[in-house]
Amino acid sequence: MHVIEAGFPASSESEHETVKAIMAMGLEAEVCGLARMTRGDVDACLDCGVDMIHVFIPTSDIQRVHTIKKTREEVLEASGDVVSYAREHVDQVLYSAMDATRTDWDYLRQVLQVAVRAGATVLNIPDTVGVITPSAMKVLIGRIVAEVDCPIDTHCHNDFGLAVANTLAAVEAGASQVQVTVNGLGERAGNADLAETVMALESIYGVSTGIHTQRIVETSRLVSRCSGIPVIPTQPIVGDNAFSHESGIHSHGVIARSDTFEPGIMTPEMVGHRRRLKLGKHVGRHAVRQMLTDVHLAPDDRQLDEIVTRVKDMSGKGRLVTDADLFEIATSVMGVVSDGKTIDLQEIAVITGNHVIPTASLKATVDGVEHLYSSVGVGPVDAALKAIMGILPTRVTLKEFKIEAISGGSDAIGHVRVALEDERGHIFDASSSGDDVVIASVEAMVNAINLLHRVRKG
Repeated sequence: MHVIEAGFPASSESEHETVKAIMAMGLEAEVCGLARMTRGDVDACLDCGVDMIHVFIPTSDIQRVHTIKKTREEVLEASGDVVSYAREHVDQVLYSAMDATRTDWDYLRQVLQVAVRAGATVLNIPDTVGVITPSAMKVLIGRIVAEVDCPIDTHCHNDFGLAVANTLAAVEAGASQVQVTVNGLGERAGNADLAETVMALESIYGVSTGIHTQRIVETSRLVSRCSGIPVIPTQPIVGDNAFSHESGIHSHGVIARSDTFEPGIMTPEMVGHRRRLKLGKHVGRHAVRQMLTDVHLAPDDRQLDEIVTRVKDMSGKGRLVTDADLFEIATSVMGVVSDGKTIDLQEIAVITGNHVIPTASLKATVDGVEHLYSSVGVGPVDAALKAIMGILPTRVTLKEFKIEAISGGSDAIGHVRVALEDERGHIFDASSSGDDVVIASVEAMVNAINLLHRVRKG
């Protein structure tokens, strides 16, 4: 469905042409402004071949007076006229009373009834500055549902962190549509988050949304990469830590039964995530034993206690302990001789420059067989990692790549951490540090690959 928002003022002719070009590519667009809502805006939408038009106008006194400088009567007149005109040309018209949650009830009801009589097919109730509470939202939507005969939609902002809660309260009160954004992106503190809203509706309320929930994490990461706005580790559902467990009692519980310290009604597989045991200063013996079992190491109780102590000591000094670190600690404590590396990197050379396509060439043995390989990339690190991926006998996916400077200055030591996933869903991370970030990236990648392949060989 193509949807265009017709706001105020009527957009300039050049803006109309831009919208037409966007729509020609099959993308959605907006036509909006801040002075008046006119039939000209609707015409611009119609020129793009849309089958639904969203019209909106401020209804709260503070926005009406200070942004569009219209009287209440003028807003009512414009709403009726433009909604009616839009409905003459399309079957679906969404009407928004902007800043509805700061509009007094009698006037809000009047505005909404005017829009419905003019032909609006859906009414949107925006909490434009995020000031309503869930209990108040439920009352407001309930009153609208009872007194205005039209499907209700909501648009909640997150200024006080209540966007998702307000959205769910609106659904409880009878709203049949809600507006959400991936990763909660939007003006100021953003809007109601798609992942949180969808999974609460699906898992807690038992409402089928029609969303392919297994793609939620993948979509979140894609939007994060494209927008340049990172997802924090503790972000519900999609964050790196959403299904990760570090503390001893939590790890012990989920090893025995996952729903002891997870919701149960929502699993990581439902959203395209993975459950992981994390290493840190709160890690317990059960988690460490399980992680070592995954790489086919079986320490006795004395060795396990020593391994756990070293992990906690390392983490207590502020260092992030990776799976590869754990393996190195365990083999050292247990006196285990490595059974050989899948990849043994012998040489690597990288060429880059402002008029040179970054290229990496390497020589390495893979399961004892020598390989020569080269690859290009968008930068020297990308080229080097692609060269390594090119000699692997099986496919792996780079799930995480993080680099930070440990010290200051142009000669700073760089610390690189990577996480890789194989086709079976195994994820292992590794890190490396050095004054050459390309070499550090390569070493971290090789360490993670060797750990992954140790699991496969077991």
